[in-house]
Amino acid sequence: MKISLSSVFLTFCASVLLVSCANFGDSLVYKNKNIKISKIKTVLFFSPEIFPDIEEIKEPTYTAFYSATSDKMKSLGNVQYLQVDTPISFDSVDVKMVTEICKNNDADVAVIPKVKYFKVGLGSYVFSNQVIVSMKLYDSRGNFILETSYDTYKGNGRLLGSAKNSVIIGTKGAIRKMNKELRK
Repeated sequence: MKISLSSVFLTFCASVLLVSCANFGDSLVYKNKNIKISKIKTVLFFSPEIFPDIEEIKEPTYTAFYSATSDKMKSLGNVQYLQVDTPISFDSVDVKMVTEICKNNDADVAVIPKVKYFKVGLGSYVFSNQVIVSMKLYDSRGNFILETSYDTYKGNGRLLGSAKNSVIIGTKGAIRKMNKELRK
């Protein structure tokens, strides 16, 4: 069977496009280069702030978020993962509370997450299944280290699929980006 050069080239271009699209969704919003973190042994995750604030979507979002964080943290190796069911505002972080909870739980860093659902349509409660998962990382002394986010629509170009899977993909993508930046 004879393979033409153009079909090999088209296959290569399609492969590069698919791989680059998967990385397009994750973004580093800000990194404080003045703060250096040594070996991280314990990571504390707060409950994600969910936007829009609708009671019906909170429990499934929490379940998907914590499922994804535990899976991703296990894959990172010898890092202990703690879940704190205390809500904390993403936009106005109470640094004193973060420091206190880190101290009480012997945590090296704390993650403050936010899950934002896309709103589509004309109605006030019509949502897409796409999400943006954002995370802020603080050290145990309350120093802001970095902020990252993962947009499931841009990252995977997903038009179909459940919101649960979008939350899982977005959470894992944001943690992957955060881990990559910390290793630099």
